[in-house]
Amino acid sequence: VQLVESGGGLVQAGGSLRLSCATSGFRFDDYAIGWFRQAPGKEREGVSCVSKSGGFTSYVDPVKGRFTISRDHAKNTVYLQMNTLKPEDTAVYYCAAVFYYSGSYCDYVDQDYWGKGTLVIVSS
Repeated sequence: VQLVESGGGLVQAGGSLRLSCATSGFRFDDYAIGWFRQAPGKEREGVSCVSKSGGFTSYVDPVKGRFTISRDHAKNTVYLQMNTLKPEDTAVYYCAAVFYYSGSYCDYVDQDYWGKGTLVIVSS
């Protein structure tokens, strides 16, 4: 099983980045995928998730209206489009997968598989 994040980097406040989470080794269509982040000195937190069908998405309040999650079933890849980035978005971003029977839900608990993360730095 592999989840490989990419797309992180250094960007100025107000800029955009698109993170990718390429997956392999498990049945992508059976898993909800989430993005998490861990800022320096803070605990890891959920950011956004998408149900296995792609029909349900969730965002935490600090990123609502700025981030968009999507999934490409043909490529077994999930994306996180991040716009209007703020310095407080600086963190290591991780993607994770969790098996769900339901195709219409996702959340941030009990993930089955994790990627190793990609660093996002937003300068002021």
